[in-house]
Amino acid sequence: MTHMHVAGSIHADATSPAPLWLTRPDDVNALTAAVWSKNAFRNADGEVEIAGRTAASIVAEMGSPVYVIDEDDFRTRAREWRDAFAGWDVFYAGKSFLCTTVARWIAEEGLGLDVCSGGELAVALRGGMTPARIGMHGNNKSVDELRAGLSAGVGRIIVDSSHEITRLEQLCAELGTVAEVMIRVTTGVEAHTHEYIATAHEDQKFGFSINGGAALVAMVRSHHSPYIDLKGIHSHIGSQIFDTNGFEVAARRTLKLMAQFHEATGVTLADLDLGGGFGISYIKEDTPATPAELAAGLRLIVEHECRGFGLPVPRMSIEPGRAICGPPGTAIYTVGTVKTVDIGSGQSRRYVAVDGGMSDNIRPALYAAEYSATLANRAGEGGPVLSRVVGKHCEGGDILVRDEFLPDDVGPGDLIAVPAAGAYSRSMASNYNHVPRPPVVAVRDGHLSTLLRRETMDDLLALDPGA
Repeated sequence: MTHMHVAGSIHADATSPAPLWLTRPDDVNALTAAVWSKNAFRNADGEVEIAGRTAASIVAEMGSPVYVIDEDDFRTRAREWRDAFAGWDVFYAGKSFLCTTVARWIAEEGLGLDVCSGGELAVALRGGMTPARIGMHGNNKSVDELRAGLSAGVGRIIVDSSHEITRLEQLCAELGTVAEVMIRVTTGVEAHTHEYIATAHEDQKFGFSINGGAALVAMVRSHHSPYIDLKGIHSHIGSQIFDTNGFEVAARRTLKLMAQFHEATGVTLADLDLGGGFGISYIKEDTPATPAELAAGLRLIVEHECRGFGLPVPRMSIEPGRAICGPPGTAIYTVGTVKTVDIGSGQSRRYVAVDGGMSDNIRPALYAAEYSATLANRAGEGGPVLSRVVGKHCEGGDILVRDEFLPDDVGPGDLIAVPAAGAYSRSMASNYNHVPRPPVVAVRDGHLSTLLRRETMDDLLALDPGA
């Protein structure tokens, strides 16, 4: 029997030396293209190069650790989603990674932008995003956040509770305006993902449940309110989803709800948002669908379900975030120590410790997310050795890459690059152990530009007024 350790399943007593999916590589220096940004490769000198800059040159200029965003790849992926879903509204999910420059990129590429807080809204506006192209999410928006959204003129507010409807009505009466609203519903779809990122099953904090009628009641109430312009329904089934199966059930249930609303009010709602959650490749075994494949599948699903309910096809929207910003991002770390530990039964594990960790990527510790890694400043000269890339924090669960084959000559001073790090790394970063957060830099045609500067000790101490 396997017993759970307080630090998580990584310390369970039946831990195997390597997962079954991880196979010993023929070439430990090879890069799997699907996992890396479009402009990343290992050059003739054996160094990992991203958009014209080597990992070593980036660290020499910006320090370590550092997040690197391939700007051309980011923009290319934004356009791929925009073009594949032509005729639909594509909103970039800002929670995956947002700064003022990214907001500008998104605006320039013709996408909308979803925000989940007053802070994200402020960044989006500062970055030049047109307010009408901003959607405002959040399951517990404060009065101040709602006021900021209404005052800015955001294009839609995704309402999550009956209390929020009341707050909106009071604010609209105060401000002399009408809120454009979508109702967030839970469809009962259990996405095949970790519990913490599956968001459409019934037992969770988001939205109004379709089962039991709460969603329909909220829609009818909003429709009859003089302060609310009800645009449609919003659904989101989870994250890191590779196909359209779950979306088919969600579309059927949301469109059925639209039909019920039409029966109750005589009104046909104009908009339906199926959310985001589209997956990416973190490891070579991941096989996400392309934007074109997803678009073709989702169009067929929506058209089929609309015919079944006798509804016109609504104005559709989706919300990719990770699928745009995840693959263009790479985290680069410097190795500090390497040690091999006897784990019993004649087996051992090599720990490669770097100068970052769970403060700059909490996902492996939070829900056992898997990542890849490679030696970045040179080609390894030895054979592959199963390794675990860990951080510098005072936690047993401070793991960045749980299992990866790295060259047996990796040592202090080497650089380790972790691909697919553009989403939910910097945006979920913390100052645990009072470690300053790394900078985020963009690279394009060999030129580096700072998106977010490195935090300093002065930044941390400035928040502490002292005794």
